[in-house]
This record gives sequence, structure tokens and C-alpha cells, in this order.
Amino acid sequence: PTPSPVCQGHPTPKCTGLPPGRKLTEVELNIDGLAHLVDTPGAVLDGVHVKGELVIGADNVTIKNSLIDGQVWGEYNMKFSSFTISDSTVGPASGCNQAPGVGPAKYKATRVNIRNHSDGFRASGDDIDIRDSYIKLCSNPGDHSDGIQSYKTGKNLIFHHNTIDQRFAKDATAPIFLVDEGQENVTVTDNLVMGGTYSIQVRNVAGRQVVRDNKLVDKSWVYGPVVADCRDTVWADNTLVRIDEDYRITGTVGPLACDGP
Repeated sequence: PTPSPVCQGHPTPKCTGLPPGRKLTEVELNIDGLAHLVDTPGAVLDGVHVKGELVIGADNVTIKNSLIDGQVWGEYNMKFSSFTISDSTVGPASGCNQAPGVGPAKYKATRVNIRNHSDGFRASGDDIDIRDSYIKLCSNPGDHSDGIQSYKTGKNLIFHHNTIDQRFAKDATAPIFLVDEGQENVTVTDNLVMGGTYSIQVRNVAGRQVVRDNKLVDKSWVYGPVVADCRDTVWADNTLVRIDEDYRITGTVGPLACDGP
């Protein structure tokens, strides 16, 4: 198999997701013919095709070089399980799945390509680390599409060097929507984002709140670029940019100011 090339600049479909040429093994949908449950601690799924949902019901599960047509969900029987996912594509080849692509807690995602989901990543617990990933969002009528959304979340969220394209999701909230009052210690750095109502929304964070070095595509929002708790945020070096069709930055419009109390 050909490995995924290293992303030059921010992540794109060409350098995230399932590596080209990878041979896949289809796994059984062992929950009602709809989902594949992994319930063995430390299990490794390498080069699998899940033609439905992937449910993680044990800790320290690894998913890599794989294709999941539904969502990857680390909650089973009301218990969160830890997992890592890398170099994998999540989402159907067509249509728009209303469920979040990956979630909800205790996971690390690297070079993941989320496609045809209304929500990208869900943050609903502690210890979430998302890096070098690409999310292109869709929406159905009545959806509240988000690239990453906090919901009853916890401590220690890192969202670093990702690309979120929400320009084609008409029923949307924000590429970055982190406003849950349960958050503590949130870091949002070096992301390329576009679309949404207010594109970057980071509020109600206890502890350390960092929004730094992010690039927002100029005039891609509906109402405004930012809503944030400016007094409580380390806000630095965020910029408005222009990009080409391959997500390469072609120009800097100017600094992106924090907007909020």
C-alpha cells in the first residue's frame, strides 16, 4: 500500500484518511447487523472495512488504515472507552449522516478524514486529542452541523492543526463550537476553518483556554467570524486568510480579533 503523503500546510483529503492502495478486510456487523462492536481490551483494527457503525466497548483499542461507513463511537452500555484512530476515513461515500463522525471521549484522532457527516467530532468527556485531520461537513434540513462540538464535556481537549470545511452545510452552527459549561482546559491551535454562522465559538471554559495561530477563511461565515470569552482566553496570532481550491493559503487579509466580553 502507498502511505499517505505528509500534509504540506493544513490537512486535505490527499493526506488524511485511508491510505491509497490499502487492501481492506470486511468485518462482521455483530450488533443487529448495523454495527461492529469491539469489546476486547487492547484490540487492534488495521485495514478493516466496517459497513456500518464501529462501537468501542473496551479500553485501549487502536483503529488505523481503515474505512468506517458510519460513525466511530467509544460509548457502550453507558461507559466510555479509550481508543486511538489514525489514517482512516469515517463516513459514507454519499448522503449525509446526522450522527457525529467520531466521539465521544478518551480518544486520540490523527490524520482522520471525516466525510458526509453533519457533525465531525464530538467532545463529551475527558482527554481528547485531535490533530492533523480533515472534516468536510454536510447537513440535512433542521441539522445544527458542527466541526467539533462540546456536549457535557470534561477536561483536557486539544484541537490542533485540522481543516474544517463547513461552507456547504447550510443548516449549521460552527466549525468550532466549544461552548459547554463543563469544559476545563481547552486548546485550539493552528487550524484552518471556514463556514458556519459564527465560525469560531469558544466560551465557558474553566482553567486554561487557548485560541492561537488559527486561520479563518475571510467572509466564509454567515453572521460573523468569532464569539469568545476574550477576557479569559489566551488569544494570539489568529488571522483572516484567502485560500485556493486545494486549501492552500494564497493571502493574508489581516489579524482575526477576538470578539466578546
